[in-house]
Amino acid sequence: MTSLREDAQPVYLDLDLAISQIGDAAALPGMLGMLEESLARDIPKISEVLAAGDVLAANRLLHPLKGFLPIFCGDALCANVSRVEALSKAGACAVVAPAYAALRPELELLLAEVTHFLNASGAAH
Repeated sequence: MTSLREDAQPVYLDLDLAISQIGDAAALPGMLGMLEESLARDIPKISEVLAAGDVLAANRLLHPLKGFLPIFCGDALCANVSRVEALSKAGACAVVAPAYAALRPELELLLAEVTHFLNASGAAH
């Protein structure tokens, strides 16, 4: 997993956007905890199901990511997730797997940013 330096600003995690979407700064750590759990579980699972050739299972995992990442992230990452999710609707594994392999480091960086924020804020997760 990609690590985040102590002094680094988040690349993908947009805390101001998240607070504006959630509407309550006090709820942010809980929501980020759910995001962390989902990413930690689903990032490797998507690779696993694609390695097994199961594009539909990958789609079932990518679809919710596409839906909730706009709460926490800017347009660039959301567009990449949407592109890969769209490919997984009807695409062949030979197309979806490399697209996801290119996306995965971005998702891992987002996960590292979320974990860093939760650790720095002392939030339980």
